[in-house]
Amino acid sequence: MDRDSLALTRPLVARLCVLALVVALLVPSGVSALTHEPIELQKGAIDEPANGTTVIAVQGFKGRGQNSSKKPARLVAVGPEGDLEWNYEPQSDVTWFYDVDPLEDGTLLVVGARPGGTTVFKYDPASGERVWTERLDTHDTHDVDLINGDELLVADMRNYNATSERNEDRLFVYNRTTDEVTWEYQFERRYDRDDGGQYAGDGNDWTHVNDVDKIGEGRYLASPRNMDEVVVVNRSTKEVELSLGAPGDHSVMYEQHNPNYVESEDGTPAILVADSENDRVVEYELTGRENGSATWERTWNLGVDGNLNWPRDADRLPDGNTLVTDSLNHRVMEVTPEGEVVWEYYAPWGTYEAERVNLGDEPGGPTISDQGASGAYGLNGSAALTPGSTERATFADWVSGTFAGTPISEQADWFAERWAHIAPWIRPVWMSPWAFVGALGAVLLTLGWAGGETVYHRRWIRDRLRAGYARLRSSGDRGASTDADD
Repeated sequence: MDRDSLALTRPLVARLCVLALVVALLVPSGVSALTHEPIELQKGAIDEPANGTTVIAVQGFKGRGQNSSKKPARLVAVGPEGDLEWNYEPQSDVTWFYDVDPLEDGTLLVVGARPGGTTVFKYDPASGERVWTERLDTHDTHDVDLINGDELLVADMRNYNATSERNEDRLFVYNRTTDEVTWEYQFERRYDRDDGGQYAGDGNDWTHVNDVDKIGEGRYLASPRNMDEVVVVNRSTKEVELSLGAPGDHSVMYEQHNPNYVESEDGTPAILVADSENDRVVEYELTGRENGSATWERTWNLGVDGNLNWPRDADRLPDGNTLVTDSLNHRVMEVTPEGEVVWEYYAPWGTYEAERVNLGDEPGGPTISDQGASGAYGLNGSAALTPGSTERATFADWVSGTFAGTPISEQADWFAERWAHIAPWIRPVWMSPWAFVGALGAVLLTLGWAGGETVYHRRWIRDRLRAGYARLRSSGDRGASTDADD
């Protein structure tokens, strides 16, 4: 074979190699589609029956405010042995479910949202009906608590006032009886405009305050997520009397959710919090108050094995265990202080919050220090039904591990973290995580191939475009000449 013939075969060989690689990358997607077994509402590891019914709020994935049948929002109640007791699905005024609070009369206070407003309603599981409904003119509110009988304590995010050009993210109290806002606290009292997320304009999400709880008379615990801080606001003085974390200090917390205030036997404050972007649950205890040098000490770190994915709720139970909502592993777990999973339930898609109904809202319990269990723990005993909760390395783990110790390790870790928290929302439910990576790789490789072919054949493409343009121009000239003759 002469050199010219050999040269002519090289592009063909390259194309065949690229085609083979694209097919190889797509094979796992085909296998995944044929062998897919969806994770439905089902129990996981049940080593000990739960102490009562667990109610779970499932956020669900919605595009443009439309319900997704494959990634649904819903409220579910689960019995002690992991049996489904009831399932409540969204109605026309709710797209996403967020907070759910057990009330003393056996009903539930539920927070749902849809584009343009928030719905708060009291739900009676016994009748399967709403007792009352309030619609608030707030955008995507995640948490509302019923306090003082007839008042709603609201965490109001994404509240930019275009007229005054001020962000009015706030906590406020709405009186259902008088139909009035009777109190408010605006976060501009504490934070600079450069702190947190986008301050102004469309898409503003400055504080993303996602939780507020009454922890004492006139004392409100709030979670301005984008500030990486938890604060206790005094209703009378409108001053922050206690805080944990600081804007941008991700070593303490990173975009946390649903803090739980507990106290030790001697009255020492402690805060248990789902440290979401750090993929862990942590507890901090305030030490040194007696000598005027109060500092927060981290006494508990759950998730050091990397088997939590964006936890968004953690409640201390009276027996010392912790009820953890592991959002993107779509499960709720009761975990001992040492990390043993003793009760587990899977509730896709995007579990947000869970409560033990008979214990009421934010029941509290002994601190980790009081239990003598301070330390850092991984999880053990889970049924591990979802890919992110297994021992097998995820794509995010692979990225972090591959580039560890290199000059771009920090950037690789950032990408891996973003991937772990974003990919589950866009990945088709029938496609496994690694198959999804392969499919994206095939798409990128095909686009690169198309670009390479365009460059390689640029002269041929240019000549064809010129010839086509010339024909169009010639046709136009003939048409104009015919019109002139007429």
